[in-house]
Amino acid sequence: METDLIIMFMVVATTSAYILWFYHLSCRLSGPKVYPFFGSLPVLFLNRSRIHDWIAGNLRSSGGNGTYQTTTIAIPYFARKQGFYTVTCNPKNIEHILRTRFDNYPKGPTWQTAFHDLLGQGIFNSDGETWLIQRKTAALEFTTRTLRQAMARWVSRTIKTRLWRILEKASEEGFPVDLQDLLLRLTFDNICGLTFGKDPETLSVELSENPFATAFDSATEATLQRLLYPGFLWRLKKLFGMGAEMRLRKSLQVVENYMTEALTARKLNPSDDLLSRFIKKRDVDGNIFPNHVLKRIALNFVLAGRDTSSVALSWFFWLVMNNPSVESKIINELTKVLKDTRGSDLKAWISDPLIFDEADRLVYLKAALAETLRLYPSVPEDFKYVISDDILPDGTRVPAGSTVTYSIYSVGRMKSVWGDDCMEFKPERWLSATGDRFEPPKDGYKFVAFNAGPRTCLGKDLAYLQMKSVVSAVLLRYRLSLVPGHRVEQKMSLTLFMKNGLKVYLHPRDLTTA
Repeated sequence: METDLIIMFMVVATTSAYILWFYHLSCRLSGPKVYPFFGSLPVLFLNRSRIHDWIAGNLRSSGGNGTYQTTTIAIPYFARKQGFYTVTCNPKNIEHILRTRFDNYPKGPTWQTAFHDLLGQGIFNSDGETWLIQRKTAALEFTTRTLRQAMARWVSRTIKTRLWRILEKASEEGFPVDLQDLLLRLTFDNICGLTFGKDPETLSVELSENPFATAFDSATEATLQRLLYPGFLWRLKKLFGMGAEMRLRKSLQVVENYMTEALTARKLNPSDDLLSRFIKKRDVDGNIFPNHVLKRIALNFVLAGRDTSSVALSWFFWLVMNNPSVESKIINELTKVLKDTRGSDLKAWISDPLIFDEADRLVYLKAALAETLRLYPSVPEDFKYVISDDILPDGTRVPAGSTVTYSIYSVGRMKSVWGDDCMEFKPERWLSATGDRFEPPKDGYKFVAFNAGPRTCLGKDLAYLQMKSVVSAVLLRYRLSLVPGHRVEQKMSLTLFMKNGLKVYLHPRDLTTA
């Protein structure tokens, strides 16, 4: 009897102490409501279909009088410090994370372990010396004009031989197309061509499935699911070959076979693709990269170059459809440049895709693309692991072992960062006073859609080149209109896809009025 009373007393005392401690702790946390044992999961679950806007709203309400925002989201690890996610959209904090204390904020073990089977120790899944070696090697290649010319050739070929045929058929027969799907296929073919020198031709009139593309998509999706579960759970599923882990294993085998064939072909017949260039390189010890490393390096570039550009283009076309004045200015700039380079023959304007020098002159179009990425960044949130206890510039304490998220999506929606018109699609904010020069913000950490600091995207210029070419190829020939009743919504994933695609009708454009 006494033993039962003692046990009951200890349980009550322990529970009471926990609740008091938790209440004291939660009072010091900013952000959404925190529940004992469940953390912020209940409100996260309720807002799962609009997570990025929900985060932006929390950050907006956490600051007052136009101050920059930082908040804390608790996850249910019994309120340990590792159970807290610090979320910020303060440009000073972002600069601190991405540049000032760069070494204190790596990818971290959770991210690297989850992505290891797919990406290995490739450039986008590594830190420290491993990352630095690949970064230096890639930086040398991405600055060469020959690589930009190679990208221009792949893009032009895909547009001329396949995209235009698909759009023309849809326009003549009056049926809609899912533009997001077409753009995903186009960018996948282009990045595979640039990386392997091999075009999988997923963009075709038949829109047939390609085994490598299907397996790559399946492997990426299954890998992303690992971030949603505790590590022990997905490892258990992997051990017993269950669910997504079984799909991942089968998909990785298809990807591995494709990569082996591509690597063998490039070693026999080198070209100007990225894989051929890395085959010739040596690591810091003077050794050539082994085959398994070369394959993972190539896959990293495919992952980075495929989804980001296609997603950005999808949101761009949607914004342009809703802003006819912007569309008019883009068409006027295109026709002005093409009249200068190709003369007054309208057929010459649409007979071939843009060449590199023509794309480089499209200042307003670049501003419109940057404005799209400000409002709809391809990667809306990014995560960093905290190695040592630190204090962010706004005074927020971040403990070692916790996670810091910087919300790229939220930065573009803060009046304190971009002004009262921050929700407007306004390309002019990226132009000089005379309107003839592209001028990014002086504070480079207000816009980190291409990352920033030492990890700034090496393919930024190639991405703009590809996007400009695709935009001109579509808008010079067609005016787009959304299929009636089609809902454009965000898909909740690490990349800002449209949940239902982008279904549009294509109407031939009359350039004589431009």
